Amino acid sequence: MTTSIAVLGAGKIGRMVAHFLGRTGAYQVRIGDVNGDAAKALAARVGGGATGHAVDFDDERTLGPVLDGTAAVLSCCPFESNPFIAEQAVKYDIHYLDLTEDIETTRKVLEFESKSNKALIPQCGLAPGFITITAMHLMKRLESCESLKLRVGALPRYPSNMLRYNLTWSTQGLINEYANPCEVLRDGELQTVEALQGLEGLMVDGVEYEAFNTSGGLGSLCHTLKGQVQNINYKSIRYPGHNEYMRLLMNELRMTDHQKTLCEIFERALPTTFQDQVVVFVSATGKKYGTYTEYTYARTVHHQTIYNENWSAIQITTAAGICGVLDLLLEGKLPQKGFVRQEDVDYQAFITNRFGQYYA
Repeated sequence: MTTSIAVLGAGKIGRMVAHFLGRTGAYQVRIGDVNGDAAKALAARVGGGATGHAVDFDDERTLGPVLDGTAAVLSCCPFESNPFIAEQAVKYDIHYLDLTEDIETTRKVLEFESKSNKALIPQCGLAPGFITITAMHLMKRLESCESLKLRVGALPRYPSNMLRYNLTWSTQGLINEYANPCEVLRDGELQTVEALQGLEGLMVDGVEYEAFNTSGGLGSLCHTLKGQVQNINYKSIRYPGHNEYMRLLMNELRMTDHQKTLCEIFERALPTTFQDQVVVFVSATGKKYGTYTEYTYARTVHHQTIYNENWSAIQITTAAGICGVLDLLLEGKLPQKGFVRQEDVDYQAFITNRFGQYYA
């Protein structure tokens, strides 16, 4: 017996999510997108009874029929659409999952918690998402945890421009990370720091990178662990030199105040690539057997061929995050009602899941 699931958004990540779910044979996928033809074409490629629908993400008249009768909706839409989708999920009494890293959007989604009889699970992708699950796993290996460092980069494998960067995911989401204040836990206190600051170097698998503050990657982790951990921060990983150019654009040339224009420039000048890699680095430092100890997870995931088609690393890792959480939810391994944090997801259950295995 298959379970009906609504997947909203037929873009880069939505395509991977639809394929992951539809190809299992366990899910019948309803794909909704503002481009109805794209949704129908994707459904035809996914098969397994998948259907495509033209949907206005802000209009119940087209959204409601796609949600009605499903077990859950997975939003792969632009983050500003998520509060309305969450409201409709509550109305149609289904589980809600999304990929947003935008803090304010998540706050708006959680305003519907008291009205929902099902689970609301925002921030289910890579960062926040898998990186949060991993941080909790490493922390629990320590007797007491002093600091958590979470680092993620979605990078081209073959950079060939001065920014040493290609577009691999949402341009709007990327600029949002570079522009908004960043939550941290510093000396036990919740604070905000500026994006693009806190530049540091690190090495993963013998490759040198830089990392700096960006917003949204921690999700609710600082609030959950306040009083348990002294220092928590998140930074994006890039190739050396990227930060200097972005500070020129965002701060010196004041593109922070003209984000739409910068988005248009990036989409015109920076090519998309599906030959990419996702670099994940998580460190937990504290006491183990009375000794100051560090546990580290470091992994580089490359683009690869799945279902006879090349998929980018950011598509694979992001889709694996939300699909793995969906599996665990419907298997009864997560709370069935209210706000479910990424911190509630068990690492071992996730990493051995058919989708979580892509991080193993």
